[in-house]
Amino acid sequence: MSWMQTYGGTPFYPLDPNPDMIDITDIAHALSMTCRYNGHCLRFYSVAEHCVHLSHTVDLENAKWALLHDALEAYIGDMVRPLKYEMPEFRAIEDNLELVIAGKFNLGWPMPEQVKEHDTRIVVDEREQNMALSSLPWSLLEGYSPLGVTLQCWSPEQAEAEYLSRYQQLFHNT
Repeated sequence: MSWMQTYGGTPFYPLDPNPDMIDITDIAHALSMTCRYNGHCLRFYSVAEHCVHLSHTVDLENAKWALLHDALEAYIGDMVRPLKYEMPEFRAIEDNLELVIAGKFNLGWPMPEQVKEHDTRIVVDEREQNMALSSLPWSLLEGYSPLGVTLQCWSPEQAEAEYLSRYQQLFHNT
């Protein structure tokens, strides 16, 4: 079976994920180096920063999930939504990995609805602050209001540090 090497050097099997091979350092590093919107934004804006901001917008009991809601992208990347909805096999791989990550970090299953809602609402903030004007409306955002998040567009190094700091706050200070 095919595997990939993580930032920390661990072999990881995306189609047969082992919770013992999932590491917060690998997640923080990879997400800090991954740009939102497949890079189609005005300034570099990492998935790690997105997750940190999201974790501050939800109720405290959902903050851990919000921080880790995109953790699977550290191991299998992401796919733009229009394509992802046409790829049920990829979504099945995502769902399986998300379940393994939830178990690894003792998160309830499934992901809380508040996290899903805020993950859509933050896109309004991101679009307004870091995307070129579009001639077409984003139908995904119809009926959603912004969260009021101010993007910082952290460097990858700062995004990684902020992500790990937020992880420590949520998982070790509660």
